[in-house]
Amino acid sequence: MCDHDLIPPRADLTEYQWIDLDENLPLSAAGTAAGGPRTVGRRTLLGGAVAGAALSVLPSGGQARAQSPGPESAAPARAAATPFPLPAGPDADGEYAVLVTGDAGTGSATQYAVTAAARQICRTEGIRLAVGLGDNIYENGPESDHDSEFSTKFEEPNTGIDVPWLMVLGNHDCSGLIPGSGGNPSRGDREVAYSARSSRWHMPARYYSVPLPAGPDPDAPPLVEFFALDTNPVASTVMQTDPRYRWNGPYMREQRRWLDSALSSSRATWKIVLGHHPYLNNGKHGSAGSYDGFEIGHYTSGVHLKELYEEVVCGRADLILSGHDHTLQILEPTVRSAGTRQAVCGASGKAGDGRAHGDHPARWQDFSQLGFMVLKASAGRLTLDAYTVDIETSAATLAHSVTTGEPVPQAV
Repeated sequence: MCDHDLIPPRADLTEYQWIDLDENLPLSAAGTAAGGPRTVGRRTLLGGAVAGAALSVLPSGGQARAQSPGPESAAPARAAATPFPLPAGPDADGEYAVLVTGDAGTGSATQYAVTAAARQICRTEGIRLAVGLGDNIYENGPESDHDSEFSTKFEEPNTGIDVPWLMVLGNHDCSGLIPGSGGNPSRGDREVAYSARSSRWHMPARYYSVPLPAGPDPDAPPLVEFFALDTNPVASTVMQTDPRYRWNGPYMREQRRWLDSALSSSRATWKIVLGHHPYLNNGKHGSAGSYDGFEIGHYTSGVHLKELYEEVVCGRADLILSGHDHTLQILEPTVRSAGTRQAVCGASGKAGDGRAHGDHPARWQDFSQLGFMVLKASAGRLTLDAYTVDIETSAATLAHSVTTGEPVPQAV
């Protein structure tokens, strides 16, 4: 979300309650991400009778439904794509180099400038894998698994970065009536289904893990393993009304059990958790448990995501990579995080407001520029390089680099 996005007037409203509180909401929210002409259409916030009509195209219940997209979202049907292969081993120097982007999917000139800069760094760094930290399709997420916005906001901007992208779901990908609310998690099933249509897009499930081998020995522990989460049901700005996706519903219980087991059984040297919403954050949206200034309720504050991070992830993973806040931050591991480092990389399509809103110890942070990061993993070290991008020239500048030489000790 960004300055023009919507913050609920109080915690844990349903979307209908939020709309009912402000009958002028549809007019104030209509318009483009860049502040262009305000129009009323499928991709604007809908209220009143228009909101009722929107329900006919939004899935309900725990399972995604096949939708018939309108003309503006239809794209030619494509046969199943041959995916770009995951790296079979580190490079000649024993290292994996991974591009990290977040909150990129605007389809704007800004996104194209960032990806142009990243494309050049991918060539020089030998990138063979990329990460997309959510908000992949602004503002409302896809209308189907063949929505044209997959092309205009992912495939076309990333032309030339021909590697698998490990994708996670963001709040805008799971919009309900209100863009960015995360109020319709089942919408994310469309992004899972899109994996079959794209060579780049890798989202085999709503949450999943990807181990990368240390070498040719199939029995050797992986060098690095990624654990991709769906944080939306416990960090939505509205109350979840579908019982499956409630904060303590079956979906989150299943995901928590999976994550606990996957982290416990992983033998990887480096364990990296990918989740759209951050645990710690010095940007505008704040940290889990107090998102956007809320400290009550089961949803808007993100209190149950805070519990998930603290009870399952912290002290077991080496790094949490998140987006959501449109900033670039490399925070320090602390006692609170039990040695796990948090990095926020959500400035690949939209910029922050230029100032810090928190005081968590940081190695480096930037609240105004756009950019991306590069993660490098080898047997002896984990490095995170932060790049800022000059939008006028599409040039990347290495702004900061941090290296750690010791994995987080695993709790007995």
